[in-house]
Amino acid sequence: MTDIWKLAYKLDLSNTTILLTGGTGSFGTAFVQRVREEWPSATIRIYSRDELKQYEMRTRFGEEGLRYLLGDVRDRNRLYRAAQGADIIVHAAALKQVPACEYNPFEAIQTNVVGAQNVVDAAIDAGVGQVVGISTDKAVNPVNIYGATKLCAEKVMIQGNAYAARSSSRISCVRYGNVLASRGSVVHVFTSQRETGNITLTDRRMTRFFITLDQALDLVFFALDQQIGGEVFVPRIPSMKVVDLAEVLAPGVPITEIGIRPGEKLHELLVTSDEARHAVAAGLVFVIMPEHPWWESGGKWESEGILPDGYAFSSDTNERWISREDLEEMLEPHHT
Repeated sequence: MTDIWKLAYKLDLSNTTILLTGGTGSFGTAFVQRVREEWPSATIRIYSRDELKQYEMRTRFGEEGLRYLLGDVRDRNRLYRAAQGADIIVHAAALKQVPACEYNPFEAIQTNVVGAQNVVDAAIDAGVGQVVGISTDKAVNPVNIYGATKLCAEKVMIQGNAYAARSSSRISCVRYGNVLASRGSVVHVFTSQRETGNITLTDRRMTRFFITLDQALDLVFFALDQQIGGEVFVPRIPSMKVVDLAEVLAPGVPITEIGIRPGEKLHELLVTSDEARHAVAAGLVFVIMPEHPWWESGGKWESEGILPDGYAFSSDTNERWISREDLEEMLEPHHT
């Protein structure tokens, strides 16, 4: 697939200090690698609660330009200490496994909602200039506790700009779909099931948005480059039928349909028709602007494309679809 969607940006992170929450996850690991390659003078504070994963990252990346901070986003005092002197916070920490969040809703709220509030408060009080939070399509019209907590996290972070009005902090979010071949991805489920000789699929009609880790990184860097504060940046990414994904990963393997699980949708949304009324199409992204009296864009987004009345960006009505050839190309780096 040609890289027509790669976002162009002129961001320079040289000599900056970046606090990366959830820094040992799939996104965090890819973020560290990219920043080290493109801006080797930047310092990254890798903030996470898993000492084993931090050890593994230290073994892989070493310590030059990296600081390994044990801590949980629930821990307000620890997060405040970690934010001191940082220029940027990229907030990627979350509990994201849908069944685990359904069974442990209080834990999901503590990490995903209270954790987001702690990030906002720490950023404002420490004078961190830029904050970008990572959100998900599950936050749009949520049907499970994971999506509901991520919706709350978005609201907390965007509205955080009202509290930051007299400070230098500006806070935005990015929102995207399933990250192809990330930790816990359906790609790994299907490749594992391929060895057993049977693929389980909840519903053959199911569609999903898919994005690569490199594209997710590009979106975050674009947000850091372009944000005013208060936007939700949504990439115009393609969709795919999940059954097609299964057939590419496990050709000829029988598929058993087991029915939709609790908290699961047939199709996902990235922009609702209500959000579209205060959103624009800015090239390869949609920019959802907040409906709050403190919002002043300074004319930055007004010249972009207004979305038609009733428009919604849904995985089943998407104009762009991933072909099987595209998927094979996207999966090639993962050697599945």
